[in-house]
Amino acid sequence: MSEETVSPSGKEYLSGWTPWRIKRYWFYGLVTVIALVIPWIRIEGNHLFLLSFDKLKLHLMFIQFDMQELYLMPFLLMILFIGIFGITVLGGRVFCGWMCPQTIFRVVYRDLIETKLLGLRKRIKNKQQEPDYSKVENKIKRVVAILVWTGLAFIAAADLMWYFVPPEDFLAYIQNPMDHTVLMGAIIGIVLFLVYDVIFLQENFCVYVCPYSRIQSVLYDDDTVMAVYNPNRGGEIYNEHKEKLFTKQKDLLAVNTNAECTTCESCVTVCPTHIDIRKGLQLECINCLECVDACTEVMGKLGKPSLVEWSSEKETLYMKGKTHYFRPKILGYIAVLVIVSIVLGMMGSKKEYMLLNINKENRLYSIHTNDEGKVQVDNAYTFLLQNTLNEDHDYYFDIIAPAGMEGKIKIKEPEEAFKVKPGVVKKKVVVLYTDEILVNDDRKDTVIPITIKAYAVDAKDKVVVIRQSTFTYPRADMLK
Repeated sequence: MSEETVSPSGKEYLSGWTPWRIKRYWFYGLVTVIALVIPWIRIEGNHLFLLSFDKLKLHLMFIQFDMQELYLMPFLLMILFIGIFGITVLGGRVFCGWMCPQTIFRVVYRDLIETKLLGLRKRIKNKQQEPDYSKVENKIKRVVAILVWTGLAFIAAADLMWYFVPPEDFLAYIQNPMDHTVLMGAIIGIVLFLVYDVIFLQENFCVYVCPYSRIQSVLYDDDTVMAVYNPNRGGEIYNEHKEKLFTKQKDLLAVNTNAECTTCESCVTVCPTHIDIRKGLQLECINCLECVDACTEVMGKLGKPSLVEWSSEKETLYMKGKTHYFRPKILGYIAVLVIVSIVLGMMGSKKEYMLLNINKENRLYSIHTNDEGKVQVDNAYTFLLQNTLNEDHDYYFDIIAPAGMEGKIKIKEPEEAFKVKPGVVKKKVVVLYTDEILVNDDRKDTVIPITIKAYAVDAKDKVVVIRQSTFTYPRADMLK
């Protein structure tokens, strides 16, 4: 429809209108900036998020966790999947249309590189017409497009790897590629996949490969917000068997004089997954709202609202009232997310800045007479201690005995604090002793529960762990 045929009411209707496509572009830019910036954010050497396979560390909210503390990962995955499922129940495949890297990459390649930069495609609004590659000029342009996208794919691959290999290490590693073949192989593999996926597989990945489209039918309900064609206003273009009935407006008006659809098919030509939204809900729809923009522009020039709306079937198709956003199902997802987040926060707050395992030696005890002539009972232990911080620390520990035995169980070895380097598991033999009468039992040995409080000497308030163990005291006749 030309500008000359736009009615005065149409001009007024479209004044100030911003297409969803433009809003998506801005949102894509925001998502891209966030994805690129997050790996570089550090506080005291800790990242906002990093799952380091290289150093076997998890960084979360600027707190560093050792691999033995990966019990937090299931909670992160639960938040991720429950969040996506909840978003799907509320807004359909809005994740696919607005946040999915696949969609963003395709928009960059198709709309920016092919259409805007190189002119291979004539219009962004026509995604059905492929470029004419029989022309030499277009063949050259396609090679240029592939080269440009390959360069961007390397940046995307590097950005992905930064969540597993911190940027400060990544930049050092790629200067010696032969020493880091796994990293380089991963980057090249990701780049090859992105080139094949974005340039050749295209939206077929969304339609045939991605499992997300298969589960949406289970998650959707009548209140789910999506791109919906309104047949009550536009008229039924397809029958109940999804067979197309009309291709011309005059044929449609002959059957339904109130039908507003112009059969221009702008909503079809603009669709990146090549569907006709007038056919109803289809798993190929990624909720990009391109069809909403197309119909808004056509109908808006007539001074009418779009026949394709971002709404729910309940409101637009069945006309049963307003969309119920905060329904029990959505509140249930929110409740589960809040509970999982609280549990994650509680478990994360119990982060231990040192890891300590205490193993008692097989020999229960040894008995001998010390230099003062007293009978002394020794118990030996093996401490496995790991410094999970980024700097060296000196460690020692205290023994807390049960009531009535305070100060009677003492440390024989080691006699002074010992240094542990970051990330190193240090094995230390520890000997505890007593030269006082703790228990007078002629029949059996006595197992005395003790508490071991280990700490960094130079950071007692921050680096401290409590472990429970036992001290075995022999029966009375063994001491005579």
